[in-house]
Amino acid sequence: MTSPVDEVLLRSLTPGVLTVLVRRGADFAAAEDAVQDALVEALRVWPADPPRDAKGWLVTVAWRKFLDATRADAARRRREDRVEEEPAPGPAPAVDDTLQLYFLCAHPSLTPASAVALTLRAVGGLTTRQIAQAYLVPEATMAQRISRAKRTVSGVRLDRPGDVATVLRVLYLVFNEGYSGDVDLAAEAIRLTRQLAAAVDHPEAAGLLALMLLHHARRAARTAPDGSLVPLAEQDRGRWDTRLIAEGVAILQAALARDRLGEFQAQAAIAALHADAPTTEETDWVQIVEWYDELTRLTDSPVVRLNRAVAVGEADGPRAGLAALAALDDSLPRHTAVAAYLHERDGDLATAARLYAEAAHKAPNLAERDHLMRQAARLNAR
Repeated sequence: MTSPVDEVLLRSLTPGVLTVLVRRGADFAAAEDAVQDALVEALRVWPADPPRDAKGWLVTVAWRKFLDATRADAARRRREDRVEEEPAPGPAPAVDDTLQLYFLCAHPSLTPASAVALTLRAVGGLTTRQIAQAYLVPEATMAQRISRAKRTVSGVRLDRPGDVATVLRVLYLVFNEGYSGDVDLAAEAIRLTRQLAAAVDHPEAAGLLALMLLHHARRAARTAPDGSLVPLAEQDRGRWDTRLIAEGVAILQAALARDRLGEFQAQAAIAALHADAPTTEETDWVQIVEWYDELTRLTDSPVVRLNRAVAVGEADGPRAGLAALAALDDSLPRHTAVAAYLHERDGDLATAARLYAEAAHKAPNLAERDHLMRQAARLNAR
């Protein structure tokens, strides 16, 4: 018997429950999420109804949670399979209930951060680890945030939709994961953003759609035939989708004309400047820095400041970029990779090679890790 709930006991049982789920066929990340959900359920149920077999109870509930999540993921994938690989221009031809689910999960009883995390997990299909990486927080912290959000909405009716800004943030993060992560969600995010932009009078909805289209237009050139990453400076710009670029620029110009600037419009303006340049050398880096200044004013995001340091390095020279980088926390994701690039531009190849290798060990995915290791090997070979 376990009464009251002993959190130390729960933590001690977690590894064994994880092992059982993995042996039954669950992948480790999904098993971790299921066990986390089971622990939250235990904290809710056990004080009033303690189980006779604590581990057996956790295994049963975690397995059920895993199966529920698997079924939900399969349903989401079936929806994605109905979407063409490349998003068609113009208004979305069909509307399903997916966008409504995004609004319902962004419930007014939740804080915007909790609503975004819950929607990404429940509807977007992202793992807790992927969401944590997007928010630059530890996985355990994000698991707790999602668990609290689930507890908050467990006793309320999901009949009051959340606000547009929260749904835009969710779609932005889903697209980012689909564009650079392990699961292809980019086309689905574009489809839903088209629906949202057509349904609401919100300049940031148009800004987000323009941003997605401009990034998606470069997708074919981002990887080599062997799957390795191709940096922007080395991409074959002849492979960029000019149709999507033209559509994205037209949508952005209409949004900017309304003089209600937001962060997605500012990001889209930066993407448009990249898309407009015939070569990296002809890129208007000075104007890109100016847009990053606007974006910093709007968001005060450390990631924006990191990207701005790269742009400063291109506009004013690598030492200016390194000076901008020095003001940032070196624990930021990709900080080390940016430092390596700027040191290489500055001619310090030994430092750059060391930093590329260090950045590879911190890379969030295999493709990025391999790219950074190749950069280190290239410099060491000199």
